[in-house]
Amino acid sequence: MLSPKNYLARSFRLAIGLLLFGVGLGLVIMGDFGLPPWDVLHKGLAEQTPVSIGVAMILIGVLLLVVLIFMKEPMGIGTLANVAFIGLILDATLAVGGEPTNIAIRSICTVTGPIIVGLGSGFYIGARFGPGPRDGLMTALDRRGVTLWKARTCIEGLALIAGLILGGTVGWGTIWFVLAIGPSVQFFLPRLDLKP
Repeated sequence: MLSPKNYLARSFRLAIGLLLFGVGLGLVIMGDFGLPPWDVLHKGLAEQTPVSIGVAMILIGVLLLVVLIFMKEPMGIGTLANVAFIGLILDATLAVGGEPTNIAIRSICTVTGPIIVGLGSGFYIGARFGPGPRDGLMTALDRRGVTLWKARTCIEGLALIAGLILGGTVGWGTIWFVLAIGPSVQFFLPRLDLKP
């Protein structure tokens, strides 16, 4: 059983991780050089169906949770917190950050976004309260012998391809996200993981 001190420390890491994750996604969107791959998919689905991008995000999240159940991937409060809070943090980041017009600032937002998402992933997954639906695919593949960076890069690439097929919007920031997120998670997660 977890001591109250250990539980509090892990909860703090979970909160910091989700905050960084949402801020990182927000920075990529603020950069306006292309959506993150999963958002390309969400937007593409919204354009092909009568649902909004937010509802598309929820539907895909639920579908991924079902996949994780079949893969016997452990879930927990972190899984639910990911679903409940990252979107809100993303919205707050966009509200506070606005729409930068300076190309240098936009580029910095786009380039640093996936690195911050990777850092956030390290904190919140490393707290061991369960990964979110999309990160759960990565950790499930990692447990089956695929390195974190390869798993994450492939997952993001597949989301991007599906989004493109459905008509989602892509830019150089999207491609950068696909290439940067896997190595970023691979770097941060082992260093921030609270192994039992």
